[in-house]
Amino acid sequence: MPPRRKILVVLKGYPRLSETFIAQELLGLEKAGFDLTLISMRRPTDKKRHPVHDEIKARVVYLPEYLHEEPIRVLKGLFAGFSKPGFGALMKRFFADLPRDISRNRFRRLGQALVLAREWPDNGEWLHAHFIHTPASVTEYASILTGTPWTCSAHAKDIWTSPDWDLGQKLGSARWAVTCTRSGYEHMKALTGRKDAVHLSYHGLDLARFDHFAGERSNRDGSDPADPAFILSVGRAVEKKGYDVLLRALALLPKELNWRMDHIGGGEELSKLKKLAAELGLAERITWKGALAQEDVLEHYRRADLFALACRIAANGDRDGLPNVLVEASSQRLVCLSTNVSGVPELLSNGENGLVVPPEDPAALAKALEAAIRDPGLRKRLGDAAEERVRDHFDYHSSIRQLSGLFEAEWQKAS
Repeated sequence: MPPRRKILVVLKGYPRLSETFIAQELLGLEKAGFDLTLISMRRPTDKKRHPVHDEIKARVVYLPEYLHEEPIRVLKGLFAGFSKPGFGALMKRFFADLPRDISRNRFRRLGQALVLAREWPDNGEWLHAHFIHTPASVTEYASILTGTPWTCSAHAKDIWTSPDWDLGQKLGSARWAVTCTRSGYEHMKALTGRKDAVHLSYHGLDLARFDHFAGERSNRDGSDPADPAFILSVGRAVEKKGYDVLLRALALLPKELNWRMDHIGGGEELSKLKKLAAELGLAERITWKGALAQEDVLEHYRRADLFALACRIAANGDRDGLPNVLVEASSQRLVCLSTNVSGVPELLSNGENGLVVPPEDPAALAKALEAAIRDPGLRKRLGDAAEERVRDHFDYHSSIRQLSGLFEAEWQKAS
């Protein structure tokens, strides 16, 4: 086996509570023997950390989040870039990209790439981007400037909100790219002639952190006002999560049905959602808990009766891939209700191991919610089947083995 190369992993931000799937993958690669340095384009905004973040040993280097905040660092990157053999090719590429994306962001990506190329932490020998939009732009520019090969993990929003020209161009220059849903995989393959350079790789779950829940699920059926059914939802309050749809569905439930809901997550639409919940008469039934650490989220999975997430395609095309929270909840024998958007049907089959309805349909979602609340036996059957599906097909070790093989195949060719 050829020696493993030092990988510089470019991330939009680190650490982030909403991106446990990335942290889990980084830790998995470290455990598999890979030497990583993390390059973050933004400083953290979350006040809490997951345990997995504390287990990752890789050094973190922060690029200038905004170029005007660190002008000396940016100017040093620019002047150092003049002497690099790839500078002319980089400028040619940048001025070809600029007319199609005239934005401050485009200049920011160039500046961050110049800083990265000058400082070049820990003698990196390979570049890998998480997300094929802005992190891959920085990564590709740094690759052009330094001649260092690069690869990419694409996810959801980055695929569906990027123009086809941008995706096609990056897929043409990256050694390979992986993505986590079949819909994203098929879309990316259609944009490049290099079909064998695009790979489907489910994130999976670290089942050691989400071990089997042997406790008893409740028999709540919504009939007891003193012991209402407990609905849980975990996700950022953003358009693609469909929380307005979920709230409208909850408002359609029969008045005699007793339930309460906890929402876990931050997001810019929280205040708007709280206002909508009040307008719908739901405010007293819903607790907005904000972002929580992973161990607290796990405890909620184990106490809840059902999990709901009304995924949708946002107006700008943004959508989830396969939300990791659905995999997490399913691993705990918690029945999940969601929609047939993107990768959700790759995990949940309606009536077999979950309840799946069309997006943007509060009435259909309300019908599924009522069925699950009223029938503890249905919840148990679907929850047990969901856990079996996760433990058979969504163990993250499979993804780590696949990524390891892809990296090592490249290094084998190089040697």
